[in-house]
Amino acid sequence: MSAGPLVVEIICTCFLAAFLLHRYGDLRKQHVLVTLFTFIAWYFSFMIIFILPLDVSSTFYKQCVEEKRRSLPISTDSPSNLTTTTASNGTTTTPVTLSSSAHTHIGLRSLPEDHCIAPVSHVPDYVLPTLWKIVYWTSQFLTWLLLPMMQSYSRAGDFTVMGKLRTAVVQNLIYYGTYLLIFGICLIYVAARPDLHIDAEKLKVIGVTASNTWGLFLLVLLLGYGLVEVPRYVWNQSKHSYTLSRTYFKLAKQSVEKTEAEEQLEDVLEEVKQASEKIRYNHSLRRHVETILEKCPETVRNSVSRTEDYEDYNKSIDTPSEKSLAKLHGSVIYSMQTNKRHQTQWSMMMQKAFDLEDLILNEVSMDRRYKHSFAVQRNAVLQKFFTPTVEWYWRCLCAPWVCRVMAVVLTIFSFMVVWSECLFFIKEPVLSLFALFINLAKENYDYVYIELASIITIAYICTCAYYSVFQIKILNYYYIAPHHQTNEYSLIFTGMLLCRLTPPMCLNFLGLIHLDSHVTHSENIQETAYTLIMGHMDVIPIISDGFNIYFPILVVLLCICTYFSLGSRVLHFLGINQFIGDDDLTQELVDEGKELVKRERRRLDRKMDSDARRREWVSRFGDSTSSTRSTRFDASEDVKIQPSVASQ
Repeated sequence: MSAGPLVVEIICTCFLAAFLLHRYGDLRKQHVLVTLFTFIAWYFSFMIIFILPLDVSSTFYKQCVEEKRRSLPISTDSPSNLTTTTASNGTTTTPVTLSSSAHTHIGLRSLPEDHCIAPVSHVPDYVLPTLWKIVYWTSQFLTWLLLPMMQSYSRAGDFTVMGKLRTAVVQNLIYYGTYLLIFGICLIYVAARPDLHIDAEKLKVIGVTASNTWGLFLLVLLLGYGLVEVPRYVWNQSKHSYTLSRTYFKLAKQSVEKTEAEEQLEDVLEEVKQASEKIRYNHSLRRHVETILEKCPETVRNSVSRTEDYEDYNKSIDTPSEKSLAKLHGSVIYSMQTNKRHQTQWSMMMQKAFDLEDLILNEVSMDRRYKHSFAVQRNAVLQKFFTPTVEWYWRCLCAPWVCRVMAVVLTIFSFMVVWSECLFFIKEPVLSLFALFINLAKENYDYVYIELASIITIAYICTCAYYSVFQIKILNYYYIAPHHQTNEYSLIFTGMLLCRLTPPMCLNFLGLIHLDSHVTHSENIQETAYTLIMGHMDVIPIISDGFNIYFPILVVLLCICTYFSLGSRVLHFLGINQFIGDDDLTQELVDEGKELVKRERRRLDRKMDSDARRREWVSRFGDSTSSTRSTRFDASEDVKIQPSVASQ
């Protein structure tokens, strides 16, 4: 028995969450509370994913001990001779408390040491339940109460804390309403049953049921898309020409969206200027205008500060109210975030197009040395080993084949998930592939395989689900961008989504490997500590026996629709441009995107040439900034003098 693996995983998970938050967020500009609670949400969600396999291996060990205990011979002794027996194995001693009656007692001889081998990661029985209570209920508090309020609070335009909180509550009414509706239906169903009495434990189960039902519904929709698109995406990475055409298409659409966002921002900033002109510095609402100006770009602040406050303060002006200023403040926050999102996505997409064009040109290169059209910054160690020749062999020869092999492996994995989702509730014969493999490892006491297989399976299901979130167009309000480019709104959303989807996802995984006795209806299965904390949904049979078992079968239908791109074709038919390979409109957008890339290349080339000439000028003649400034000053003086000379 050792707590070492558990402690190592807790520490490594903490570093992983901190690293990802540093990579995607901007810790210097983010509010400290956003950073703190987003970190907790990511950390606890990752902890569930990586520690649940330890719970699974420990559960199999306990199940082995229980099975060996039942198989031991029975003897009759007096109560004075036998009260308890201790089952020992090579690394762990497990106390066994026996029930007794007035006449018969079951005497068990000690188990041989080689009967049940304890996993290295096995911990005392009280550790995991305590950990799960803290992790689960904290993540539920974050995802259902705190993070949604913080998300709406960050975009609220009110100027007081109470005003922002009131706006956040109003904006989340629909969101909370869906959860309360599910909770209310479950509560009415339980209250209407005469054989059940509502108590605190049943209310907890109803709350968990409502949360898991909501999460499972969303999970199935996301998996139906991600289980097909993730392998397809990896396969398409080996088809460079196809990927470049798709990138051109996305750039053309992104250009329109970016232009619309810029125009919307300009309109909002114009309203801010008008409000600043109407509400002068002696007005009681001027402090609210200054708050709005702090959210605006520096150019707008400078233009407003240069205006002279010469108007008559007593002049009747249609000044905005505090409510309209709050609405304008919210519009500024939303427009600035939207514009930044489109600018970031545009830069990322343009860089991807540059890289793909370079890759296609290097594929036909004869000297087999990878050449970039623009300078790439790398650290000294990577630059020493990842030479242009090594980069050419990797990008042009090895990487495409690696992508193809990975795509085939992921396709097989997706098939295993779909197959098991449809048949995991059948106990005899065992048809769930994950249950078959895990059971084989359990018989051989291969706990390392059990833990690794569990981590990989849960991680792949998570990847497919979260990939779908950031690919579906309707959810394009959020984005994840590296190099500290992700805004607070998207960071909070990812934390909220992780906390909401991870618990039902892990419960679904336990069903796939037949470790949920209330799914397989087996009385001889040892429960995981995670399931004991989450509880079972037997209090609501229509959900425990119906929805949670048969609803995942819809993944098959959604996967078929995704494979044939039925959703994209329907949207394309309705006039929403989608990438359809054999469509004329698609080809027009591809050509438009190609021209946009050429235009951006020319702009960057001109900028590089200008910078090179400037550096050469400075190296030859020194810094002439001061002389240039004086020359401009003399020229401006000449311009001012010319009218007077002309009048003479």
